Amino acid sequence: MSQERGAIIVGASSGIGAALSRRLADDGYEIGLVARRTERMRQIGSELPTKSYVATIDVTDTEDAREGFFELADAMSSVDVVVISSGVAHVNRDLEWELERETIDVNVRGFTAIATAAIQYFEQHPDHASKTDGHLVGISSVAAHFGMGNVQAYNASKAYISTYLEGLRSRQIDRDADVTITTIEPGYVDSDLSLGRLWECSPETAADQIARAIHKKRTHAYVVRRWRLVAWFLDLVPDGLLRRLF
Repeated sequence: MSQERGAIIVGASSGIGAALSRRLADDGYEIGLVARRTERMRQIGSELPTKSYVATIDVTDTEDAREGFFELADAMSSVDVVVISSGVAHVNRDLEWELERETIDVNVRGFTAIATAAIQYFEQHPDHASKTDGHLVGISSVAAHFGMGNVQAYNASKAYISTYLEGLRSRQIDRDADVTITTIEPGYVDSDLSLGRLWECSPETAADQIARAIHKKRTHAYVVRRWRLVAWFLDLVPDGLLRRLF
């Protein structure tokens, strides 16, 4: 068995994805950087302590994105972890269709295209000498727990991600490949997608906690952990009260 470990980070050119690329490289992973901004990824890759690979992929072009994912995976020495961190968030009070469509294309269609490709890759390349045959990590959000006007498509897309990953975990029960599937639900992170400041953490703090969840093979983690209480509250409060609050 190869002792090398590899991680593909989708959405690696900024925010959580970039910070997690650096964090996992510090842990010894070779990194496959996936995003649309080629030069930015090359810059990040040149600063990593381990070998890096760059794949310019637009997840909204789903067929091309899946093909590019498989080509990158085949080029790497090993792919043990796939993290899907790509996403967009728009405040869209006027329900402009282009903004809603982009959110759905990236956060739902693009996410699903890569998630299914990752599972397919892991099931076709089992590593029975290791504890698992791969690890898929999806970056959802605490926003998955409630619908909120003006960012309705974003919240709905994150609810889709969380539920889809839950479904994949259920699917894995009777599969031969032992694939770990982790849902990460951050609160506010200081990035281009941040829509608030409450308990906002840095991308580096988020990356540290996500890396810890990966190493411990957790099925679910909040970033930062105190957001777990908020998620529980949102799940318990009646819809009418939530509408008045938000």
